[in-house]
Amino acid sequence: MVDISVIIVSYNTAHLLEEAVSKVKNAAQGLSLECIFVDNASKDDSVARIRALFPADTLIVNQTNVGFGRANNQALAHARGRYVLLLNTDAFVATDTLVNTVAHMDGNPRCGILGVRLEGRDGELQPCARYFPTPFNQFLQRTGLHKYFKSVRLVDDMAWDHASVRTCDWVVGCYYLVRKEVIDQVGLFDPRYFLYFEEVDHCFAAKRAGWEVVFYPHTTVVHLGGESAKSSGEITQSGRQLSALQVESELLYFRKNHGLAGALMDTFLSLTADALHALKQLLKGKGAQEVANAWKHASLLLRLCLRTRLGSRPTR
Repeated sequence: MVDISVIIVSYNTAHLLEEAVSKVKNAAQGLSLECIFVDNASKDDSVARIRALFPADTLIVNQTNVGFGRANNQALAHARGRYVLLLNTDAFVATDTLVNTVAHMDGNPRCGILGVRLEGRDGELQPCARYFPTPFNQFLQRTGLHKYFKSVRLVDDMAWDHASVRTCDWVVGCYYLVRKEVIDQVGLFDPRYFLYFEEVDHCFAAKRAGWEVVFYPHTTVVHLGGESAKSSGEITQSGRQLSALQVESELLYFRKNHGLAGALMDTFLSLTADALHALKQLLKGKGAQEVANAWKHASLLLRLCLRTRLGSRPTR
């Protein structure tokens, strides 16, 4: 058994591979490491570059893009580590990241999943310790009404102190350190999620099984964000996310974890948020494009409600 099995899913990010992988290998500092690559049918030279740069590591080559969660699950059959680290190709660890995070988990046996402080290249802090989404906190965020509901925790609450170790609901999957016992107990990612909400759902399952999810701030990972998504389709302006995949995964999450009532409430409040946004822009006298955008999102949501049978099955 090795200390850490690092799983790296690549999809059209050949230009980032050498930096990301070299940094994580250089950060081992006495820990035993194995790297397992899963390429999701990249159209660039990702596979050739992995074979040339890291010939001793395991490489799984998919003929089609099976999605982020399924690709990570594929690597588990090869993982021998006490810990499994899911690392994005656009996430660059610091020299002390592996040693510090493993030491913290070694010293805290109920810590099942750990995430770290995330920053952009410019040093700007990114959301990295989050609360679970609910239909209501999503609605408040989308409408801007959260300022009138101070007691409601938003998914991305940046107001708390990011200098202290703390438990949270879920951490971001770009640096996602999980204890092997957690995977043995609850599995890794639900394969129904093609992209987005995998780590939310996994942390929900882990916490329900009694494990802690921890934000560890004493090391920093630089995270670019959205690099694979750029090659897949239209990226939304807020959050660099692919709209259809985000909407579908949200439906699947609420139906799975909050039942039919949760999926219906999330759909109703999402449509209400679209309507309120369009009305607000119309009253400001600049509504034509905003109304079109709201209608586009609402139409997408309704289509996906039908195709997923209100979140009971995936579309791919």
